Amino acid sequence: MNLSRKTVLRLQSVLLLVFVTMSCGTINRIINPHVKDLCNCVPTLPDAVDYRHVAKHVPIPSGTPQETDVSTILTWPTDPVLPPDQLRFGRELQLVHISQAYLQNASVNPGDCDVHMEISQIPDKSAPRVVIETPVDSEYCTARQNIQSKLSQHGFTLDVNNGGEISQPIAVSLIGLPFEDFEHNRGSAQVATVWEIHPAVVTIP
Repeated sequence: MNLSRKTVLRLQSVLLLVFVTMSCGTINRIINPHVKDLCNCVPTLPDAVDYRHVAKHVPIPSGTPQETDVSTILTWPTDPVLPPDQLRFGRELQLVHISQAYLQNASVNPGDCDVHMEISQIPDKSAPRVVIETPVDSEYCTARQNIQSKLSQHGFTLDVNNGGEISQPIAVSLIGLPFEDFEHNRGSAQVATVWEIHPAVVTIP
């Protein structure tokens, strides 16, 4: 079977991302041994290995958002793997708002220092989930600190070295931009689409 050069390059990018992700846990323990303030997290991987990095790291625009929910996002059609340098297009340019979802999982990705979260339509632990992420970029510092503070009030510790499954799902709302990732190890087994809200600013009561 003959593969086009573009297909080979895409496969190489995916394999590189998988390799560096497997090793970044050890690197994180060296670079971020005791970081508690999420705004001081230092990414363990260079931007160049972050899939569609430029497209993900953008400000949330002003304007009236389109209302949506987790159930709707799970129905969005997906494309084949997009090029690593693909800029935002189509649905990814539409500001969206989710008035209620349930936060099931939260952690800090050591590779890029983004706050990685998983939300579901209902509080059932087996419900399908969508990934949402609040980036490391300085303009999201307050949003990241707010997430950390609110989760602490719920008895959940979130920092560079602590996170994971939340025992009692928490009702949240959020605003952000859709982003189409690709299928790889992106979280729990309940994550059911490559669509994310990234960047996202989350409000926890």
